[in-house]
Amino acid sequence: MAGFGGSGSSNQSGAPPPPKILLAKPGLVTTAAGKYIRGTGGGGEDDSVSRSRLPPIGSLNLLSDSWEFNTDRFLPFLTDNTDFTVVGIIGHSGVGKSTIMNELYGFDGSSPGMLPPMAVQSEETRAMARHCTIGIEPRISAGRLILLDTQPVFSPSVLAEMIRPDGSSTISVLSGETLSAELAHELMCIQLGVFLTSVCHILLVVSEGVHDSSLWRLMLNVDLLKHGIPDPSSLMPSHLQSSGLGLEKETKDKIQESGEEYMAAPVFIHTKLRDEDFSPRIHMQTRKALSQYFSFSSFMRPKGGKMPKGRLPSNQSKDFNSAQPDLFLIPVKTKDDYPRAQHESYISLLWKVRDQVLSMSHPSFARTVSERDWLRNSAKIWELLKNSPIIAEYCKTLQTSGVNKFVHLDL
Repeated sequence: MAGFGGSGSSNQSGAPPPPKILLAKPGLVTTAAGKYIRGTGGGGEDDSVSRSRLPPIGSLNLLSDSWEFNTDRFLPFLTDNTDFTVVGIIGHSGVGKSTIMNELYGFDGSSPGMLPPMAVQSEETRAMARHCTIGIEPRISAGRLILLDTQPVFSPSVLAEMIRPDGSSTISVLSGETLSAELAHELMCIQLGVFLTSVCHILLVVSEGVHDSSLWRLMLNVDLLKHGIPDPSSLMPSHLQSSGLGLEKETKDKIQESGEEYMAAPVFIHTKLRDEDFSPRIHMQTRKALSQYFSFSSFMRPKGGKMPKGRLPSNQSKDFNSAQPDLFLIPVKTKDDYPRAQHESYISLLWKVRDQVLSMSHPSFARTVSERDWLRNSAKIWELLKNSPIIAEYCKTLQTSGVNKFVHLDL
């Protein structure tokens, strides 16, 4: 099932040899002000506009520090192949997102001189309370598995980097509208979730422990606010020259014809469980709670298929088990990783997560699309997302109610 991570850790020796994985050639890095600087970084631009950090040299980052979508860096790594799978991940800081993605990629940290495809949080970064991944960091494996690692949601370090002295946001998340940094940060989490459920085949939702339900609440709101956002295959090359209004109308017409919207298959992973929470009883209770929480959501669909119109799964339905999202509980990693009593080890469960994700059935896009067209159309979907009237209305509701905190939407 899903959830790897720690078996492959990067070489921590004092002077490691050059990495054997070439992620990208050093190139230009875009600042929030729209200027280009070499990856070594020159600061000195307008600090009220620029974020305090930029993606490192060699980054293939899809989302710039100004929350704009970039395709130039990653496009050369893609082909016209149509047999590929996109796996995204979302979660808090430090829950093991990048470690899981490295396992999916097939990274073997035991080989000297190898650096992980996805940078993992170091002790120094953790001590400084900073996040490691900025925006969306993509990789593609030899098996044509496109992996989208993401910056953490609900992250104090992300909020700290985007806040001006007056409390406003340095990042425009909704069509140039100026928002408070706290509200903009909340909307960024929702936009990230909506985007991943639209362009991925599988989405890993990672939480720490069994008592944190904030990611569940986020995903339920993502489901409700995603309306009108198509999958990448619904934006064919002939549509790329269309106006935003015409494209949105055509998308809505297609959704009405099909009766339902595309939604990536979620896999819920809870990491760093303590011994007292890591048991078959807790697993059953968590699975039951998950099923009840998402019982009326788009996530409750038969795996690899669609739920018949007007029908929802129930506890008595034959489709109930096949419609349930996958759930994995991963124990906290110990230095020796010795299995406790009747429990499986951290690494063995991560391997199960990997095997499940690589073999699971998942929804298909409406039409066949190549890797390159997937990326180009994903950029268009990002623009539709930033101009979504539903998300804009949600933002206005928070503003008029004086609530800048994440709220749960009820059906």
